[in-house]
Amino acid sequence: MTIAAPPPPDDVSGTDLPAPPTGRLDETRCSVRALQRGDSGVATASPVHRWLLIEQPGPWGRDALLQSRFDAGVARRLAQRALEEDVRILLVRRPGDRLRDSGQRWAYADGRPGREGLWWAVRSADSDLLTAPWDGSVGEPAGRPTYLVCTHGGHDACCALRGRPLARAMPASGPADVWECSHLGGDRFAANVVVLPHGFYYGQVPGDGGLVVAAHERNQVALAWLRGRAGLSAPAQAAQHGAREELGRLGVDDLAPVATTRLPDPAPGVERWEVTLADPEGPVIVVVESRPSPEAVHLTCSAARPGRVRTWHRLSVTRTPTGR
Repeated sequence: MTIAAPPPPDDVSGTDLPAPPTGRLDETRCSVRALQRGDSGVATASPVHRWLLIEQPGPWGRDALLQSRFDAGVARRLAQRALEEDVRILLVRRPGDRLRDSGQRWAYADGRPGREGLWWAVRSADSDLLTAPWDGSVGEPAGRPTYLVCTHGGHDACCALRGRPLARAMPASGPADVWECSHLGGDRFAANVVVLPHGFYYGQVPGDGGLVVAAHERNQVALAWLRGRAGLSAPAQAAQHGAREELGRLGVDDLAPVATTRLPDPAPGVERWEVTLADPEGPVIVVVESRPSPEAVHLTCSAARPGRVRTWHRLSVTRTPTGR
């Protein structure tokens, strides 16, 4: 199976950074293999729930922040602050504007339940971000969902080959609503998208992503491609996904996790969890199980050797109207 790639990317001659990959999405690519295997992306969203978005046009190397036109000295100090404050840094750029000279916007996004928000501001110098507050106290709040599409070809070819066409085509309401971004994780699930501020991760997004956009315009999730909500544990993500399937609860704020309990392992290498989710009709108890993949697979296009992953499975969904 061979899928045509987009036109060759803009020339990046004159830089010392690697050019984005060209070629075709043939069956050697990790995202094509994952689709052929039917890999599940459930419960693979990032554990972080706060982000710093830095507009940075131009090419990005594998380490986007350090290998870009962003001030390298500032980048190292910024990375340390982000580590200390548990904030994920993502570079962003307008779809198709890889070589634009300007680009000084930045944003802080908070996906924690009850605190969701995203605020855009402008920096006069990269060093401004070292002292800027990362709490939503500066900047203009975004009034609509913001869609970040991973196009980080310096990290994995599939992200560029699948992500760039999607970023250009997504039918969001305004030009500030869709951005290309650096590495999101889960390369084999390209095209990958995160919807902020809630932090919903999507993988293998088809077509122009219109179904994902339409769902979030209704304040709902697009369950068919949902990987999970960032900031939640993997058992909670899996339980929430299973309960959404069973009960049809698609609202972005539906089925908030209340408690997670590890159950006795039923077999070597198999983990079982019980997760309690909030619901207006009474708590929902979900039992999920994590199992190792039966065979090792190449998780990225550049992986030197195959690795094993864990898959999540819903065992039961029970509503308890009177509590428990």
